Amino acid sequence: MRIIIIGAGPGGYETALLAAQRGLDVTLVERDKAGGTCLNAGCIPTKSLCRSAEILENVRNAAGCGISVPQYGFDFKSVMERKDAVVSTLEAGVMTLLGHPRIDYVKGRASFKDSHTVSVQSADGRVSEYTGDIIIIATGSVPASPDIPGADLPGVVFSSGLLESDVVPERLCIIGAGVIGLEFASIFSSFGSKVTIVEYCREILPRFDQDIAKRLRQSLSKRGIDFRMGAQVSRIASSGGHQSGALSVVFSRKGIEEQVEADTVLMAVGRRPALHTLNLDDIGVGYTLKGISVNAFMQTSVPHIYAIGDITGGVMLAHAAVMQGVKALDHIMGLEDRTDLSVMPAAVFTMPEAASVGLTEEECKAAGIDVTCRKAFFRANGKAMCMGETDGMCKLLTDSAGRIVGCHIYGPHSSDLIHEIAAFMTMKASVDDIRRMVHVHPSLNEIFRAL
Repeated sequence: MRIIIIGAGPGGYETALLAAQRGLDVTLVERDKAGGTCLNAGCIPTKSLCRSAEILENVRNAAGCGISVPQYGFDFKSVMERKDAVVSTLEAGVMTLLGHPRIDYVKGRASFKDSHTVSVQSADGRVSEYTGDIIIIATGSVPASPDIPGADLPGVVFSSGLLESDVVPERLCIIGAGVIGLEFASIFSSFGSKVTIVEYCREILPRFDQDIAKRLRQSLSKRGIDFRMGAQVSRIASSGGHQSGALSVVFSRKGIEEQVEADTVLMAVGRRPALHTLNLDDIGVGYTLKGISVNAFMQTSVPHIYAIGDITGGVMLAHAAVMQGVKALDHIMGLEDRTDLSVMPAAVFTMPEAASVGLTEEECKAAGIDVTCRKAFFRANGKAMCMGETDGMCKLLTDSAGRIVGCHIYGPHSSDLIHEIAAFMTMKASVDDIRRMVHVHPSLNEIFRAL
């Protein structure tokens, strides 16, 4: 059996490796760089910058731990060079893995010739054709581009543009208070930018529990990030402000027009599936503007064609794409389906971090699920006190039988802590099971025993 996988992001290349390890022949097609958006312009480079920002904040606050740092420097060029080195090292590692003898790695832009044949156009214009028994579409997503006058002005960038910047903007305006916008806000606030976030919704992180979102916004506000919520952006214009190249973001709130002056404007209003280069209509694969339609096994309307990751328009996370690939491959090979995609943790790498798994309180109310909300605070946790990071809370939702249906955290190492609850949820465990589990003392994980 030969499988063609279109797209070498986390979902595509990890599925290719797993298929090859299981003895299948794979043709993996990628038009850009192996690793996709996550490795090259998303998860990895931003987390490298997060680490630099974290160290910078630790140095600034070292006096609170009795350590005097009278002089220190911040070299943005070195920060960005480190980011590039991290990305290059990981990309080289991916390419080494893709040297597996059962994987044929092809560079070029793919489109369907028919439901079993993919045409690939290389950079020099040559076209080659590849035929497979099974095809998996994993072409990911692209930044959403809102129809805002002035969005094409110099200084208005998407996340990839900000990741390639050679200066820290004095004033950074971010349109969008989702995960991407908040992470860049947290990073560049630490780097010295005056950050303003302009968001259409009434609260940040619309997919997160709103109790946690509100508290995280308040925490980030204390760090100097200015939030303009419930704001409808009408235009971006060149400004005659105090410095050349300045921009003005104009928006309205409650019928009153306001504006923010900025040197750089980051468009962070989300992402959309990369649908329009594949000729899906010609082969009968069903899709909507939200993405390719799939069933529980990631099958499209054409049974031998599957789709995974952002292209399906569901949970746009790298780890979701990877596990969707496992589910698809198990189905292709007739193996038992043991992957529970309903337990899908997510994290925001701000300072402090936030993380979530399962249902929010709002979703439970909308579905008529009777839940109990249990809360615990990091200010009562010994390890958090020792770390000097007591700003945070954990919120656990349990049903009438005590089973965990959701967990939402903001505070130190939330992205790590959430996995304990994800494991309990996968095992259909209850809050009593958490309380009976022995936890190291002192540890941040003890916050779960306080629920």
